Amino acid sequence: MSIEVTEYINNAPEAHKEIMETIRTLIHQSVEGVEEEFKWSRPVFTKTKSFAYLLANKHHVNLGFYGDFEKLNDPDGILEGTGKTMRHIKLKNASDINSSLLSEWFKFLTKE
Repeated sequence: MSIEVTEYINNAPEAHKEIMETIRTLIHQSVEGVEEEFKWSRPVFTKTKSFAYLLANKHHVNLGFYGDFEKLNDPDGILEGTGKTMRHIKLKNASDINSSLLSEWFKFLTKE
């Protein structure tokens, strides 16, 4: 695990720390061989390419994704954004985290 990512999470607002640690752990559990980097002023998760990032905002944490979203299972329409290769969801509480859905997304976005 990256020291810079750990520092970013530790310096985030208290309410965001649990969200980011939960997501970080879920990514490591879901994706074998995942690597953490700190680029563009945020934690970025990479396998063969970047597939997710975390960004602390004032009232929520953005969990961002890079990839092919047309084939991604999003039954509740929680993905936001209009970019062709980038989307995000907003997490205000750890209880907002749908671990099984996000694990599915992480695996889909990192399949080779």
